[in-house]
Amino acid sequence: MEKILTTAYFNSQLSKRMQTVQDQIHETSSQNIVVSVDRIFSGSARLDGDAIVAFVRSLCHVSMDELNSNSPRMFSLLKLVEISYYNMGRIRLQWSRIWEIIGEHFNKVACSPLQDVAFFAVDSLRQLSMKFLEKGEFPNFRFQKEFLKPFEVIMKKNSSSTIRDMVVRCVTHFVDSQAKNIRSGWKNIFSVFQMAAAETDAQIVELAFQTCTHIITVVFDRQFASVLDSFQDAVKCLSEFACNISFPDTSMEAIRLIRQCAKYVAEKPQVFRDHAAEDLINVPEEDRVWVKGWFPILFELSCIINRCKLDVRTRALTVMFEIMKNYGETYRQNWWIELFKVVFRIFDNMKLPDTQIEKIEWMTTTCNHALYAIVDVFTQFYDEIPEQLVGELYRQLKWCVNQDNEILAKSGTNCFENFVITCGQRFTSHIWERTCGCILEIFRSTLPETLMTWRPDVESNGIATLNETPLLDHTDSLFDYSAVESASSQHNRMVRAGSANGSTSDQQESISNNHLSRTNSIERPSKTQSDFHLFQVLTIKCIIQLELIQTIDNIVFYPSTSKKEDLQNIAIAQKLTWFQTKALANASSGQQNLAYFTHLDDSHDDHGMYTNMNFDQLLLLIDCLIESHMFARAFNSNHDQRNLLWKAGYRGKAKPNLLTQETHSIACAFRILFRLYTDPKRNDSMDILKRRIVKLTHSTLEYYVQLQSESHRDAWTSVLMLIFTKFLKLNEDRFKYFSGDIYSVVAEIVVFDLKPELRYILREFLLRVGRVFNVNSD
Repeated sequence: MEKILTTAYFNSQLSKRMQTVQDQIHETSSQNIVVSVDRIFSGSARLDGDAIVAFVRSLCHVSMDELNSNSPRMFSLLKLVEISYYNMGRIRLQWSRIWEIIGEHFNKVACSPLQDVAFFAVDSLRQLSMKFLEKGEFPNFRFQKEFLKPFEVIMKKNSSSTIRDMVVRCVTHFVDSQAKNIRSGWKNIFSVFQMAAAETDAQIVELAFQTCTHIITVVFDRQFASVLDSFQDAVKCLSEFACNISFPDTSMEAIRLIRQCAKYVAEKPQVFRDHAAEDLINVPEEDRVWVKGWFPILFELSCIINRCKLDVRTRALTVMFEIMKNYGETYRQNWWIELFKVVFRIFDNMKLPDTQIEKIEWMTTTCNHALYAIVDVFTQFYDEIPEQLVGELYRQLKWCVNQDNEILAKSGTNCFENFVITCGQRFTSHIWERTCGCILEIFRSTLPETLMTWRPDVESNGIATLNETPLLDHTDSLFDYSAVESASSQHNRMVRAGSANGSTSDQQESISNNHLSRTNSIERPSKTQSDFHLFQVLTIKCIIQLELIQTIDNIVFYPSTSKKEDLQNIAIAQKLTWFQTKALANASSGQQNLAYFTHLDDSHDDHGMYTNMNFDQLLLLIDCLIESHMFARAFNSNHDQRNLLWKAGYRGKAKPNLLTQETHSIACAFRILFRLYTDPKRNDSMDILKRRIVKLTHSTLEYYVQLQSESHRDAWTSVLMLIFTKFLKLNEDRFKYFSGDIYSVVAEIVVFDLKPELRYILREFLLRVGRVFNVNSD
């Protein structure tokens, strides 16, 4: 029995020892396997180019299977990171093939719904990228752009705010620690920040913008040449920050940084010229600073203007034109052409807001601001800007004038006037033809012809087109057109002479298109609504007609000149009091009064554009004024039509009238005619001018004596004073020529109850008639 027990004990001890030995053998075997496996991955550095690519591709497949299993494992993913470290010393060509596969795999893994997996992938990418960035990049290589590409993809495809925040932090770390080594990778960095700029997460946006600010203010200042390839991306990134409506303060600061970018371009143009990137091979050296520098800045500012709310777009608009004004002297002519293609997009109909309220705000603020700024740039750099752009400017001015917005329309005429007065002395004859053609088209397009045709029982469908009703059909039959050429035929004659070079047809077409769009835009399902809108449009047109009349006067004679002349005429009349004329009612007194008028003869200055315009151009302006006058005269004489409009609610409590248009237009026409007539340089056109003055004066006075309303006659007082004063300032022969023709109709005027100023001027006129025709004795 004892022997049996001893045998059992020894067997038990032996079994334990064998188990221990087996465990030791298994442990040793496992360690050997691990070491052997590690040797497989570490030895991958000794594989040739094709073999390593095949090895990496297979490992990526295994890794994806592990991650997609029910119990996801990251063993193979970890080994991919290790392989990347082992093979980092390979030549760029081989490594690019490897990274093409690994990078695509990381793109997928980093977008995994498993946050731990995605986090590990992004962190692994960060570590690898840091290693690569530490090595720097040779000129003309783009490998940084390749291995940083996954950060862009992750930012674009992964919707997790945690992972997106991590991506931004990784890229920020690159900039803070390796900015001096980054070359082609700047494009990826700005791309990541551009996507971050559209976020609503304040933490992501703030961090990304802080890093961008550091790049623009510090990195650009220290190593601008290394960032030059990505300069456009930097400006685009800032533009995205500016367009994020959730962070208005960031928007304003982004615009400030864009202006800082413009300063770098202005200070370092040679860096752009010396930069020979692949995309600049076919670009002339002198244009590189425009293509890579100025154009991206101005284009992105225009995008901000078109996309953002009022305060941000106003700031962008201000900065854009500040850049143009501060640095425009360095721009070449072809740059100006491309620049204004961008600037004029602000007025693009297709880009205007959809709602009526926003559209009105856009026109009243942004378009209005832009219009004045554009004219300022044109006047500042007129000698550098190509002549062809003047036509584009006029097209935009006409567009503004023809909008159903009073503020913008009035700004259009004011800007037109400022431009012509400031730059007119440098205009070529061709530009003057285009200028006069523009005035003609604005006159025609803003003539409120529907006032003559509107009926309450007819469905209104908009504004009449230019050719709907001949203008002269509405005019008073008293006017004799035998000696007066219509504005349209006058302009056509000028075009046939070869002056306008085909520009007029394009301008007419644009005006017709404007009318068509306006007709469509004001259609309403309700007749009342349609009429209300139509009356608003007609009111604006009437206002613009007055603005245009004043614009012509200011252009030809310079602002306030005519007003001073009217005040002078009143002063003359006031001096001719009844007591003075009674005391001087003798031969010598008549000569004294004549000498007084001669002394006050027009002392023409050259501030206006009169001396820069030829005879045909001035006649065209006269005819525009006469057509506007005749339309107003016809409307004021049509009492039935005025009653219809009044009852329909047009112009409020009083019957509508166009008295100001009627009187101001004819007064301006007379001023230009008499200026031409008294100009010694126009002696070859005296016969034409004599006929026109006689016919126009005869028509004007005949119309006056037929007026039934005393208030209507009072409105004409200043016009008659102007006419008679102009005649009194002529020498004896010329006075005799005109006074004989109009004497009979002048005699009709004395029967009315005239204002004292007009009565005294008329008395002087009649006394002088008596002297020149020897009716009264000396």
